[in-house]
Amino acid sequence: MSKKVVTLGEIMLRLSTPGFERFVQSDSFDVTYGGGEANVAAAVTNYGLNGVFVSKVPDNAIGQSAINHLRRYGVDTQYVARGGKRLGIYFLETGASARASQVIYDRADAAIAEVDASEFNWDAIFEGADWFHTTGITPALSDRAAELTLAALKAAKAKGITTSIDLNYRKKLWSKEKAQKVMTELCQYVDVCIGNEEDAETTLGFKSAGTDITKGELNLDGYKDVFQQMKAKFNFKYIASGIHVTPNSFPCQSTNSTKCLK
Repeated sequence: MSKKVVTLGEIMLRLSTPGFERFVQSDSFDVTYGGGEANVAAAVTNYGLNGVFVSKVPDNAIGQSAINHLRRYGVDTQYVARGGKRLGIYFLETGASARASQVIYDRADAAIAEVDASEFNWDAIFEGADWFHTTGITPALSDRAAELTLAALKAAKAKGITTSIDLNYRKKLWSKEKAQKVMTELCQYVDVCIGNEEDAETTLGFKSAGTDITKGELNLDGYKDVFQQMKAKFNFKYIASGIHVTPNSFPCQSTNSTKCLK
């Protein structure tokens, strides 16, 4: 039987300009659906695992379209709650050459932000599950979404399920102070922590000494120290971090193994 991986998060409607057109040039949008946790569910399903996505979408045709989008990839969506006002939207203008891509969010009052933890039966959701994954985006959406994330992590840990979180700080959703308060509590129930050097600082308060990303200054020994501090505080089994260095210089750090993936 395939391993069961449960993810929790928001799925959004993405409206992108065709080709490399700017917003002000385009009179139409290409439509698709996605979100960090939904994408993980689709990816693990593609790898042959049983990907399960948990969320809340509005009980209308747009919400159903989002669910249908995941189903075409084989993702199990039976635990997606229905209700709320709307599905979040983000607009994408794909960059070209020296012009960066641009994203505009319209996600206020999305269904997942007004969710209630009691809407989900975690005993049923985690039946036979091997892994639970979420990100720092979900608790940033609202206090209710943060409560839901905490409830899910607690339920998974109580059942002995491996838990992981991608720190994924989003400054448009919350402040560093709020992020650190919430994420510090959530990470008490996390086995595998994923995030870059900036996320470690903004969401958990750990900063690598001698490093200034804006100046391109990296102190690799400082990262090792940060990882050890994170391990000591949260007892993570693994910490995964990608930093911009030359190949094979310092691609990862495992907190319970001397080997590092190349």
